[in-house]
Amino acid sequence: MPLPIVAIVGRPNVGKSSLFNVFTGRRTSITESTPGVTRDRVTTVCELNETYCELVDTGGHGVVDRDDLSEHVERQIRFAIDQADLILFVVDGREGVTALDRSTADLLRRRCERVQLVANKVDEPHLDTQVGEFIRLGFGEAVTVSALHGHGRRELIDLVAERIAGIGDEEPVEPAMKIALIGKRNAGKSTFVNALAGEQRVIVSEVPGTTRDSIDVRFERDGRTLVAIDTAGVRKKNKIADDIEFYAHTRAAASIHRADVILFLIDSTVPVGQVDKRLAHTVVASYKPCILVVNKWDLAKHRTATETYGNYLMEVLPQLDFAPVAFTSAQSGRNMDSTVDLASSLFKQSRTRVGTGTLNQALREALAKNTPSAKRGRKIPKFYYATQIATQPPTIVIFVNAASSVTQDYERFLLNRFRERLPFGEIPIRLIFRSRRSAQSRSE
Repeated sequence: MPLPIVAIVGRPNVGKSSLFNVFTGRRTSITESTPGVTRDRVTTVCELNETYCELVDTGGHGVVDRDDLSEHVERQIRFAIDQADLILFVVDGREGVTALDRSTADLLRRRCERVQLVANKVDEPHLDTQVGEFIRLGFGEAVTVSALHGHGRRELIDLVAERIAGIGDEEPVEPAMKIALIGKRNAGKSTFVNALAGEQRVIVSEVPGTTRDSIDVRFERDGRTLVAIDTAGVRKKNKIADDIEFYAHTRAAASIHRADVILFLIDSTVPVGQVDKRLAHTVVASYKPCILVVNKWDLAKHRTATETYGNYLMEVLPQLDFAPVAFTSAQSGRNMDSTVDLASSLFKQSRTRVGTGTLNQALREALAKNTPSAKRGRKIPKFYYATQIATQPPTIVIFVNAASSVTQDYERFLLNRFRERLPFGEIPIRLIFRSRRSAQSRSE
């Protein structure tokens, strides 16, 4: 049974995103004094008094977007309204009724029974008496709240839980896998997400930097619930324009850490640049399984072969030499399903645990193939045994006489041998070297 949908709607700067964060208990949606910060539908599964819902934050109705995306924002607002079981119509209790409030009310008029009027920013006692004028909007008396200072928060949560009770009592299914889409601006991430969702779930535009929030989009594949996380496009640090863009980039980094698999979108129509290389280092540091998704391949395939381009990626992004490569066109839907299947395979690899016997056999084979040498001025490392202590990522501890004596070159050699010998062929492995004296040394 699908979760009830609670949509937060209103004109710009009435505090919709702040209210969204009140319900979630964390800074899920970007909040800024600049009008028009939220553009897409930002959603999250939310528990309110043991009642569950899908909470939706929307852009400001009537916003004049600085990138001429107002029509796209309005379309996303209408999608949210049409799908919602309950609509929280938010107004600013300090400013009174405005022309845009009346315009929003007209938009909601045919859904009157599903609308709850909420007067936000009511953080002083005298303001409670001023919100009576909002009754003229035609949705009854407004519930007063201050998302910023806490007034009325508990009462509003109780009211929403009561209105959706009976249709949101079942605990939601946990997603089988979370996929984060990362890449530089205009790599096609939002188009890719919409293709997965089968609808215009996020705004797609030629304007760079359209996506600001990290947006979770649930979709179904083979009876499983999956989540695709659309993230803001990354560009050079010295070109980050404002606080909004800074927060967007920060959330993109956080999305990498909460994802199970990373889809790293590469725009095949332009050369791999410094932004891509910086992102590659971020992915490696996160130890997340990653697919290099070469997008817009329909526009580039006449210039080079897949094998040639794959070799090019290994040259410019050598730190991701373990990551498989998928050639896609999000616009036409080419290879979308196979890319999701590949992500599932990597996710399975990352959760695999190898027996100690198998692991130590692989270690012995590696030592027999290439005897370790010593760092200058240090003893030759002697390896005793290995054990896997964790999954996601597979984490292997190798006990050695002196951990500091293991060179980076030999560590890379071991990683490559383990990928060849163990079921971790296409994912990152975390190796930990731990010093341990031999039995002979301890007895002396």
